[in-house]
Amino acid sequence: SLCAPPEPNLSYQELKDLKKANVLHIDVRERWEIDRFGKIPESINIPLGELMEALQMDPTEFKEQYNQKKPSKSDPLVFSCLAGTRSKQALGFAMSLGFS
Repeated sequence: SLCAPPEPNLSYQELKDLKKANVLHIDVRERWEIDRFGKIPESINIPLGELMEALQMDPTEFKEQYNQKKPSKSDPLVFSCLAGTRSKQALGFAMSLGFS
């Protein structure tokens, strides 16, 4: 089981290593940012404004919307954005919904 480090920032190499361990990587940038700056391989895009609703969706609806299995509350998640502000908000949202 993976635990969040005291400071929840990851280096590029740490993220690559976590992805090998089946961590779900959620990119919370807006869709236009993905179009402009590119998609991060093996990540799913859920803009920050949709995240709370997405994490509360029925698993079937989540799969239809994001083409990915909905994470359980104990699944390891990593959030990213452009500068780190939105990903920290995303982490707070997920934790407020009971994700560990």
